[in-house]
Amino acid sequence: MDDLNGTIDPTCLQEPPLAIDAINQLDMFGIALYAILTFMATVSLILYLEECVYIYKKVPSPKKTTIIWVNGAAPVIATMSCLGMWIPRSTMFTDMTSNSYFAVVIYKVLILLLEECGGEDAFLKFSANKSFMISTGPCCCCCRCLPSVPVTRRMLFWLKVGSLQYAILKTVLSIFSIVLWANGNFDLADLEITGAAIWINPFIGVLTLTALWPVGIMFMFIRGSLRSIKMVPKYAMYQLVLILSQLQSAVISILSLDGTIACSPPFSSIARGSMISQQVMIVEMFIITLVTRMLYRRTYEPIRLDSYENDNELNAKISLNANSVEEHTA
Repeated sequence: MDDLNGTIDPTCLQEPPLAIDAINQLDMFGIALYAILTFMATVSLILYLEECVYIYKKVPSPKKTTIIWVNGAAPVIATMSCLGMWIPRSTMFTDMTSNSYFAVVIYKVLILLLEECGGEDAFLKFSANKSFMISTGPCCCCCRCLPSVPVTRRMLFWLKVGSLQYAILKTVLSIFSIVLWANGNFDLADLEITGAAIWINPFIGVLTLTALWPVGIMFMFIRGSLRSIKMVPKYAMYQLVLILSQLQSAVISILSLDGTIACSPPFSSIARGSMISQQVMIVEMFIITLVTRMLYRRTYEPIRLDSYENDNELNAKISLNANSVEEHTA
């Protein structure tokens, strides 16, 4: 065992290096890579700020605030990832900031769906005598036996509470985790039952699923009415940011914890896994920023929900008209 331990580079067992030490270790390829990724993150942020100005001028309140929040998910994550790439020891803070921001975005997506319908009152008027299908992802997509729930103001309130709780609790737990980390009690690599991470992270996972469920219910209900404003690709971009920022990062973290991602001095396995995750995230968020810019930077006009007819209603009307023509001909 002693011989085996002697073959391990001591830097592989240390915490992430200081920023200046990491920079001094860069070769020409590393310098070029850092420069390109920093350029991508900077362009993402500049494009977002320009789009904020456009939306602020062209979109009425309160929709413009919601759009700015939702549209900022990719640029904020790219910016935080860039900071974490340059300053390895700040990863705990940058990741928590990105995750806390996206927790608010999940709630804002739900609010955006309502505001695109003309507000809560217009939505309830349009949805009178209709019902939500709650057998949808990520919680109950396999439970097709669940009954539909009538669309009421009270039900809409609980949907908003379901998403808002994550925005609040995620931020609170992030701050609490940072406090524990500063005291040496929070370590992602500590998977023992006495560690704080083994309790906090699964609880956050449950809160995440609980917050995503109301958004999925609302989107499945209203998506047909909002096709004209390309809500489906917008929702797809939101889902893509969710998968990349949460699931992808978790997979890379697991691979680094079990040693699949090898140590590369001065980075340990965990620090190197975090570095890879941040670098990949910058590229992905840069592309998503360009796509969301094309989707959101447009002229906003009121949506007429009463003009929407689903497929069943349209087929029934066509059948009724055909019968009327036959009776008239006879």
